[in-house]
Amino acid sequence: MLVLDFGGQYSQLIARRIRECGVFAELLPATTGVEAIQERAPKGLVLSGGPASVYEVGAPRFPTELLELEIPVLGICYGMQAMVQALGGRVEAAEAGEFGRTDLALIDSGGHLLAGLPEEQHCWMSHRDAVFEPPDGFTALASSPGSPVAACEYPDRGLYGIQFHPEVVHTPYGTEILNRFLRDVAGCEQQWSPQSVIEEQVGKIRAQVGEGRVICGLSGGVDSSVAALLVHKAIGEQLTCVFVDHGLMRLNEAEQVVAAFEQFGIPLVHVEAEQRFLEKLAGHDEPERKRKIIGEEFIRVFEEEATKLEDAAFLVQGTLYSDVIESGGSEGAATIKSHHNVGGLPEDLEFELVEPLRMLFKDEVRAVGAELGLPERMVWRQPFPGPGLAIRIVGGEVSKERLDILRAADAILQEEIRAADLYRQLWQSFCVLPVVRSVGVQGDGRTYAYPIVIRAVTSDDAMTADWARLPYDLLERVSNRIINEITDVNRVALDISSKPPATIEWE
Repeated sequence: MLVLDFGGQYSQLIARRIRECGVFAELLPATTGVEAIQERAPKGLVLSGGPASVYEVGAPRFPTELLELEIPVLGICYGMQAMVQALGGRVEAAEAGEFGRTDLALIDSGGHLLAGLPEEQHCWMSHRDAVFEPPDGFTALASSPGSPVAACEYPDRGLYGIQFHPEVVHTPYGTEILNRFLRDVAGCEQQWSPQSVIEEQVGKIRAQVGEGRVICGLSGGVDSSVAALLVHKAIGEQLTCVFVDHGLMRLNEAEQVVAAFEQFGIPLVHVEAEQRFLEKLAGHDEPERKRKIIGEEFIRVFEEEATKLEDAAFLVQGTLYSDVIESGGSEGAATIKSHHNVGGLPEDLEFELVEPLRMLFKDEVRAVGAELGLPERMVWRQPFPGPGLAIRIVGGEVSKERLDILRAADAILQEEIRAADLYRQLWQSFCVLPVVRSVGVQGDGRTYAYPIVIRAVTSDDAMTADWARLPYDLLERVSNRIINEITDVNRVALDISSKPPATIEWE
């Protein structure tokens, strides 16, 4: 299934929901040409929502030449309005917009698309314009207080439109509606699963690499780990992973990465470079300078190891589908380019890219990792910055002493959050060490020690985030343990800032 993106905020979510229904979906710009669409041989098209008004000059239009493909089309929100207007229906500004939870009433039992659903139900709307008359041949299926035609269809031509958003959880029957279109209308079968991804990618990797040698820059995160496991499943010991251990990871994480890959029998070069990075970071406290030092040193270490594998011609990267979409959907390159998973490698380090996760969203990567047997702790590892703990030591230089303090505090926080069964409910949870001292009293004596700040947020995609309402008893346990168990800390604070205006990380 192809999802044509008209600029809607839920466009990626539509593709994800379709995949959750067991059908592969790809997101393309609404301006994609008919020939490019035809080459992909989709079973159907879904038109996304968008911020424009269809009657404005320059608004994205529905290319009616797509109808010549004779495949089913489902328009959602703006996608419905664009199709209706292009085929002669009437779309105008409504007296009042509909945003959020909205009552929906079926007309004549909801036709084919909505048949069997409750006559009265709720849905999620987000629009100011409305369809007042469907085109010739279309039948109205539902209405809402602000939308005379909230859904319509022309089954003989395979054309369907809904004004509301079936992809969001706030539309209770949204999944049934999507499944009705995917199965009954488009004739799709449930073939998209973690196992099918593994089988497909193993074949592609073997075809691409042949007998060649492959190198993978391993960060310890779920993306690079799953990519490495997939490639190893395909070509075995033709793959060598390079794990640059900069000494800036959380407690015991480097050992966990090494142990996991030894368990799978994957050739791994573990470069223990903590002292090298600390020497480079000495005397620097400016955030961007720290990031650049770490990135540049990572490159140097990786280059040194890469040149030792003289016959390596391919480089594995954990590029995700969200990366592809955000970069404009480019089809890949012959030489390496900057990428967050490997710290930004130089353009003259020439490898052919192997990107087995290129068409997967983050949740799908986790599912594939679980299917491949990656330890649960690594599968569900929260996002962790490439520069590691160096950017969680704020306002001062990075030292071994400060790293050890921060590591110990963070380990206590993680242990208590896991014990409270909250780890997977949080997008990120971590400790920050501001390089300031505060006065305290311990054992009838005055102390002058560091504070620790707890940062925990909930989010879907890190674009926005809210501070997590952690239980007070949990916060009390964490605070008591940090202060009692870490000599150099005498104060614990909680960051209750959302994003925006704050960011998730402090630096």
